[in-house]
Amino acid sequence: MTDATMHDGSLPSGSRYTVAVPREWNGALLVRSRPVPVGPGEPPWEPGEPLIGQLLEHGYAVAGSASTIFWPVELVLSDLPSLLDISEGILGAPRHTIAFGFSIGGIISAGAVQRFPDRLSGALPMCANLAGAVANHNRELDIAFVVKTLLAADTGLALVDITDAEANLVLATNLLHQAQATAAGRARLALAAAVGNVPGWHHPAAAEPAPDDFEARQRNQFAWFEEVGFLVYFLARQQVELQAGGNPSWNTGVDYGVLLAASINREQVEALYAAAALDLADDLGRLAAAPRIAADPGAVTYLERHIVFNGDLGGVPVLSVHTDGDGLVTPDQEHAYAEVVGAAGDQDLLRQLYVHRGGHCTFTFAETLTALDVLVERIESGAWPAIDPETLNAAAARLGAHSNVSVRGMPVAAGFIPFEPSPFSRRYDARDIRAT
Repeated sequence: MTDATMHDGSLPSGSRYTVAVPREWNGALLVRSRPVPVGPGEPPWEPGEPLIGQLLEHGYAVAGSASTIFWPVELVLSDLPSLLDISEGILGAPRHTIAFGFSIGGIISAGAVQRFPDRLSGALPMCANLAGAVANHNRELDIAFVVKTLLAADTGLALVDITDAEANLVLATNLLHQAQATAAGRARLALAAAVGNVPGWHHPAAAEPAPDDFEARQRNQFAWFEEVGFLVYFLARQQVELQAGGNPSWNTGVDYGVLLAASINREQVEALYAAAALDLADDLGRLAAAPRIAADPGAVTYLERHIVFNGDLGGVPVLSVHTDGDGLVTPDQEHAYAEVVGAAGDQDLLRQLYVHRGGHCTFTFAETLTALDVLVERIESGAWPAIDPETLNAAAARLGAHSNVSVRGMPVAAGFIPFEPSPFSRRYDARDIRAT
């Protein structure tokens, strides 16, 4: 890591923080939100983390705090004012303060704009859960509900109110592998992926399968489920329920035939059902007849606070970035966020960039730095610079070969593309919160 001074300590909440100051500071402070929990007393990033090194080399100071819980939105947002106060005490007043994070760290960054617009100059949420917490967990329940109903109806697989998360994941994983071994099982897994708009692309170093290579696309969806999806749906949900004080998700009133009809994967599902000699209408009927799951109102309220979006950016420019092959935090999240921001009249403050690549948060360092440069120019000039893919890719290429690696360490060329995400399957933002 480049020559930098590290300031470490504890916030009033007990969370650990680090403020990294480069030898030649450019005046910008990045407030980096970590997406995954750490052990008690551990720092907010690993020593020598390559991306932090890249940011420091380019003159950015980086501050972050560590959370020990899976859905860290509440804790990290409540820590933010203290973290900013400490950072400013170390640095002096930054020229710009930018909220920045990947995945859940991205929803926290967007949440910081909503909660603390007066403390921020801009935000860069990347591969973020921008449909908001309630919609995200509803989407995960939809996928799990199809799996349970069509592949595990006679098992003890728990969708909500999970008591033994480890055993639940073992059961789910065994069912996943059994299903993948048969044509009928693969078709039903494809239907589960379809209701959540899971793309048929997984590994960032592999080429995207052809649109009509339905078997290959299904294998990629299986890889998403195997690598991380089932862990989120069938294990990590327990931690969210513990934080929320109950089950925050529901599918009452949901028509899975309607979700399939609007899915990016409808043709794939129809083809795989035909190849397996399965009656798709019959399975949709089974889903329609299956008992629905209701949410605990208090738990929904918890996730509404931590957090759903109202679209009010408070004068803060936001630049979001997503890969089009993300099957964990799907790119339709961007559509949901743009919709609520537009409804609030703040669309001029938002720009959204897309990278053509499989994987979750698989950006090159050059793509991340290029996006930061775009946001800083918007902050300083008051106008968005050119963000067409050709301009962005050329800017990323100028950063040099050592920056053109993804977070998985593979050299790849910058891949900004024009892209229009599909609508999110079940929108839930501040407009949907019912008065009690």
